[in-house]
Amino acid sequence: MIKKYLLSTICAAAASISAVNAAHLDEITVAYFLEWPMPFQFAKANGTYEEELGVKINWVSFDTGTAMSAAMASGDVQIAVSQGVPPFVVATSAGQDIQIVDVAVSYSDNDNCVVAEALEIDKTTAGELAGKKVGVPIGTAAHYNFLSQMSHFGVDIGSMEVVDMAPADGAAAFAQGNLDMVCGWGGALRRMLEHGNVLLTGAEKEELGILVFDVTSAPAGFIAEDSELLSKFLKVTADANAMWNSGDHKDEMLPVIAKDAGMDLGDAEATIATFNFPSAEEQLTEKWLGGGAQSFMKGVADVFVNAGSIEAALDSYDGAVDSAPLDAALN
Repeated sequence: MIKKYLLSTICAAAASISAVNAAHLDEITVAYFLEWPMPFQFAKANGTYEEELGVKINWVSFDTGTAMSAAMASGDVQIAVSQGVPPFVVATSAGQDIQIVDVAVSYSDNDNCVVAEALEIDKTTAGELAGKKVGVPIGTAAHYNFLSQMSHFGVDIGSMEVVDMAPADGAAAFAQGNLDMVCGWGGALRRMLEHGNVLLTGAEKEELGILVFDVTSAPAGFIAEDSELLSKFLKVTADANAMWNSGDHKDEMLPVIAKDAGMDLGDAEATIATFNFPSAEEQLTEKWLGGGAQSFMKGVADVFVNAGSIEAALDSYDGAVDSAPLDAALN
């Protein structure tokens, strides 16, 4: 069922890819997530992107990275901010021509699966999850997280009832007692934690090689035809990240970011505290776009193949990364 969903969603989207004459665009559409506070939103709210790019920007919020892939395939979205690596991998493995242009955020503690408190299951008794019902946003970072954790604990995915649910919907169903476990991120994850517990912390997941990071992605055609515009976008993003990372502008930035993310100040502060925003210089190193991201994507794809979620992985994901626009943004 999972494989059928992924293939039908991504292949249908890939089939509808339209040529975009990006060089002549006088406006672009950018995808992002609500309840996912990031420094770029300070620049977004202040109109800095439009000022620097010189084009109108339509900002559209999405529920999942899978939906972002479909919107880029149809030509409705030119840039997706903070798309999860797993949905990106699912799309590119199915033949969609999109590429990673920067590392948006790393967040091992803010994407996880939560077990209902009534079950009293923790990492020492995780085997008891066999046969349980779990809500997972299929093809996302949370999905990869779920598959990797269940593999680590030796839980047979085939024995479980896996229901495709966006994080917000999963959190609501979990609160009503309709799920034994639920996976998600951001504000939805915070609501999930009110009714259960995680099996592994972010640090424990990283020790197992379960990394969690998002990227900025775009259709290859858009990148090729309007790389200068994209570089300007990435420069604004990098500047906003640097402003936040300095630690000197939190009081100025956080209220604006929280409002744009649709969150109250406390929740936004708690969420963004678990985020790390690599500088553009860091992103261009071997750890990230210099090879690490490509290797990680291959690992994600192989996990999905083994789980029966996608038909096949690419031989290499080197072609799924284009760091030239980010490099140009630095110069």
